Amino acid sequence: MSDFFNLYQQGLVRAAVCVPEVRIANPPANAAATIALARRAHEAGALIALFPELGLTAYSNDDLFHQQPLLDAALAALAQVVEASRALRPLIAVGLPLRLDGRLFNGAVAVHAGRILGVTPKSYLPNDREFYEKRQFAAAEALLSQNTELLGQAVPVGPDLLFEASTLPGLILHMELCEDLWAPIPPSTDAAMAGATVLLNLSASNITIGKASYRNALCAAQSGKCLAAYLYSAAGPGESTTDLAWDGHAVIFEQDRLLAESERFPGNAQMITADIDLERLHQERLRATSFSDSIRAHRERLEHMRRVRFSPELPSGDLGLQRAIERFPFVPADSAERDAQCYEAYNIQVHGLAKRLQATGIERLVIGVSGGLDSTQALLVAARTMDRLGLPRTHILAYTMPGFATSSETRANALALMQALGTQAEEIDIRPSCMQMLADIGHPFAADELVYDVTFENVQAGERTSHLFRLANHHNALVLGTGDLSEIALGWSTYGVGDQMSHYNVNASVPKTLIQYLIRWVIASDHFDGTTHAILQAILDTEISPELVPAHAGGLDSAATSGLQSTEAKIGPYDLQDFNTYWISRYGLRPSKVAFLAWHAWHDKTQGLWPENLPEARRHEYDLPEIKRWLEVFLLRFFQLSQFKRSCLPNGPKVGSGGSLSPRGDWRAPSDAEAAIWLQELHEKIPEIDTPEQQG
Repeated sequence: MSDFFNLYQQGLVRAAVCVPEVRIANPPANAAATIALARRAHEAGALIALFPELGLTAYSNDDLFHQQPLLDAALAALAQVVEASRALRPLIAVGLPLRLDGRLFNGAVAVHAGRILGVTPKSYLPNDREFYEKRQFAAAEALLSQNTELLGQAVPVGPDLLFEASTLPGLILHMELCEDLWAPIPPSTDAAMAGATVLLNLSASNITIGKASYRNALCAAQSGKCLAAYLYSAAGPGESTTDLAWDGHAVIFEQDRLLAESERFPGNAQMITADIDLERLHQERLRATSFSDSIRAHRERLEHMRRVRFSPELPSGDLGLQRAIERFPFVPADSAERDAQCYEAYNIQVHGLAKRLQATGIERLVIGVSGGLDSTQALLVAARTMDRLGLPRTHILAYTMPGFATSSETRANALALMQALGTQAEEIDIRPSCMQMLADIGHPFAADELVYDVTFENVQAGERTSHLFRLANHHNALVLGTGDLSEIALGWSTYGVGDQMSHYNVNASVPKTLIQYLIRWVIASDHFDGTTHAILQAILDTEISPELVPAHAGGLDSAATSGLQSTEAKIGPYDLQDFNTYWISRYGLRPSKVAFLAWHAWHDKTQGLWPENLPEARRHEYDLPEIKRWLEVFLLRFFQLSQFKRSCLPNGPKVGSGGSLSPRGDWRAPSDAEAAIWLQELHEKIPEIDTPEQQG
């Protein structure tokens, strides 16, 4: 089980970006500072240690770069780094001036385990405003040779070098220098298309007002477009301030997501680390057709990229995880980002429904309101849609339809909400029609036998749906669906009834965890009056339940703390199941990898950020046995039992980048697939349940 908790065995790599305190024109001192930080990276378990541009001499030497003693000392400093690397694990990317083919180049050198893997000269030399690098250096295109001898080693040279780790599948690195990123087509673009997953930028980059945010934007965009990680190290303390200043900015991005960022304007050397998910990047590239098309379009020049292999020793044991894993991947912990996403999600739903009504020429909606989360959100969307279309809210024909297990609390909430929103509100007791149906089919319940089976449940669900569709016929209206993405993923719906079938479903790609926050956002945004907000809060405080079977029914999984049938006791906590839906449907990760991520996200509720306003009762911890148990439930239901329901989903707008499960959208799958290989992988990788604490 120790392998399970090792990040390298889960397809991740730890990277370090280092900003040493340099001394101008003092390569011996700079070599010592570089080696000290490289040792720190080694001790942190990193396989990559990135340093700034010309870090072995300092960047701000100007015409001193043409002094023979400085160039000789720089080469001697590189020899020190190479020798020290024999005892270190990481690939070390360092910068220094190098004489090649009778010219001087601003070079990046990859060093590993006593070997110089390659040299990448800078391709684009800035020569405007405060920069005049062409005064000292030649650009990469001036190289005459593809190989050179450096410190007695035969070394490949050029901007076309990829460094591939033979011991860690998917780790392929490329180096570029500072201004290369500012060019319209950076060298790293070709490198990524040729297979590089981690792009390294050795930079100096003096600081001016606003430049740091522009750097971040460039790194984010390049990592996003290239479906790669992008590491950037700018020069820091010790550089000359004769005419410029330096902020020592270091960042690690993964596909436009900031994983780590250094303190700016540090007084001393510093290092940041983060864990990059190589498997996730590869999964993204498998799906991105435009990425593949770009490779095909530029195949000729990509074929000339050269690969240099190296064999880093992978650290063993549990190194922890230096990467933020959102507990709620559909709900950002950052309040500003969350509010922005709620605004977009809500308006996407409203826009989608408004267009459907306009397209059909129908001005009325029929909706079943249970007093639960999903129908509440759909009703809020319906109300805002009517407002936007200039139609009265009485065009919403809202019905609550109590059955055999409907609680007085949810019934009261449903009636109160319909009235507060100004809809046409009515109640239809479905128990008489259900009794007739049960009697017609000879069900024991009709003969006063308390049989609470699937038939008993589905008769109620079917009766509600039958009423809604016939009411829509009668009033020339559309039936508004309420089933959410979480229920669709798990197949927690009755085939052909309201939570699976409708004329249009605004919740189809909205998971349960996001619906909870959409309702909280509506309250916080004062979209409706105080009375409505109070009712919405009461609905949020109610346990999630289908209310089809009394909680006391024999043999039924139910919550011990309420009088309601508990959905989450049957199919698992929506916290975990939404997590599973995101990582498996969006990225196609191995189940054991999803369990690894879930454990790091959920095993300690005192660590990491919770979304604001989340009640303490919803702040759970889940240990590995519980994570594995509910993941097994998810895998069986998602891959084997539920696809036939997804294959005939009604129309509804895609809301989030996390995807939808519409057969016309993000997910197409056979209805008769088997879940065996997913379950087998989970059981083989987690045969026994031991946490690192139990192992220790």
